[in-house]
Amino acid sequence: MAHSSALPNVSRVVRVLVVNNSRMNGEILTTALKRDERLQVLNAVSDVRVVGTAVAEEKPSVVLVSIDIDGNRCKGLEVVREINGRHSEARVVMLLDSSERSQVVEAFRAGAHGVFSRGESLKSLVKCIFCISQGQVWASSRELCFLLEALGKALPPRLTDAGGEKLLSRREQEVVQGVVDGLSNRVIAQRLGLTEHTIKNYLFRIFDKLGVSKRIELVRYAYCLGNVDDVLLPVNASGQKAPALIAAQVV
Repeated sequence: MAHSSALPNVSRVVRVLVVNNSRMNGEILTTALKRDERLQVLNAVSDVRVVGTAVAEEKPSVVLVSIDIDGNRCKGLEVVREINGRHSEARVVMLLDSSERSQVVEAFRAGAHGVFSRGESLKSLVKCIFCISQGQVWASSRELCFLLEALGKALPPRLTDAGGEKLLSRREQEVVQGVVDGLSNRVIAQRLGLTEHTIKNYLFRIFDKLGVSKRIELVRYAYCLGNVDDVLLPVNASGQKAPALIAAQVV
C-alpha cells in the first residue's frame, strides 16, 4: 500500500448509493452529492431490507452506509457484510458519527473499504468516493492507527491450514508483513533485499495460496488468521504520522 493524498484522475462518472439511518438524512446527503457532475447519485435507501435488491439492480460503484441504522449500529455492519459478501463489485464506505476506535475496527472487519466521519467536509467525502471507486482504501491516520494496533494484538501465532501446517514460507510471511505495514512493493523489496519483480511474484503465490486477489483482502485475511508482528503507523522523516489516505496497489 502506498500513501497519497492526491485526488485520482476520474475518467468516468461514479455511481453512488446512499444507505442512511433516515430517509431525510439520506435525501439531504444525496442532494448535496448531486452537485458534483462527476457523480451519478442514486435514490437514497433507508430500508435495510431492500439494500441487496437496490445494489443488484442499480449496480453502484460505491455505497455509503451509515453505521447507525434505526438506532442500531449492528444493522449498519450487517448491511456492509451483505454487500461485501453478495456484491463484491460494489465498494463500501462506512459513515461514522465519530472516529471511535471500536467503530473503525468493526467497519473494516465487516468488509468496508473505507471509513468516513460525518464531521468532515463534503469536499473530503467526494474525494473519498473517487478514491474508493478506483480501488483505494480510505482512512485517516488516526483511524488507520486503530486498525493496525488491533492487527498487532488480535492475530493468532501462525498462518496455518486445518492440519496445522504452515501455509506460507518464512519469506512469504515477511512479504505479508510488509503489506500489512502499508509498504509499496518497491519498499518491501528494499527491506528484504529483493527485486520489485520478485515481490510481485511472491504476492501472486501468496494470493493463490490464501484464495485472495487484492492487497486489502490480504490484510483482512492477516487480520483474521495471520502471523504478523506488532505494526505501527508509518511515519515520515520528521516523525509525523503518514498522510490520511491509503492507496492500495493491486499487486
